[in-house]
Amino acid sequence: MNEDGWADLMETSCGVVLVNYGTVLLLQYPQGHWDLPKGHVEADDGAREDTMLRELAEETGIRDVRVLEGFEERTEYSFRHKGKRLTKEVYWYLAETEEMEVTLSHEHRGYLWLDWEQALETITHDETRAVVKLAHRFVQLYGRQ
Repeated sequence: MNEDGWADLMETSCGVVLVNYGTVLLLQYPQGHWDLPKGHVEADDGAREDTMLRELAEETGIRDVRVLEGFEERTEYSFRHKGKRLTKEVYWYLAETEEMEVTLSHEHRGYLWLDWEQALETITHDETRAVVKLAHRFVQLYGRQ
């Protein structure tokens, strides 16, 4: 229960830190903020990783990716939508691709491939910035990028 005496509604999404030769893909959302590709879990999705791959393909057209095993982070935040308080949890994965061309869905206004530092400076939300920092550290220790 929240402070209003109502149960919060929980949404679950899955997203990806997508790396291409040392650059990270950011998407610009209609509200103007910059974030990573992510989207809602749907009933016919299998594992959370499947949701991430589906959303990445839908939002960017990128399908040829290699998921880096061992990286999964979870963030949570609350917001108000149509008078209701929603809590969203996002499960984040890390993947590599050699594809550079992005075909944006109607859900986004733009995209950028940025190096790690530029990505951290451009990302709007602190929760996402923290995930990108963890992903960068993971890549430095275990990845090829």
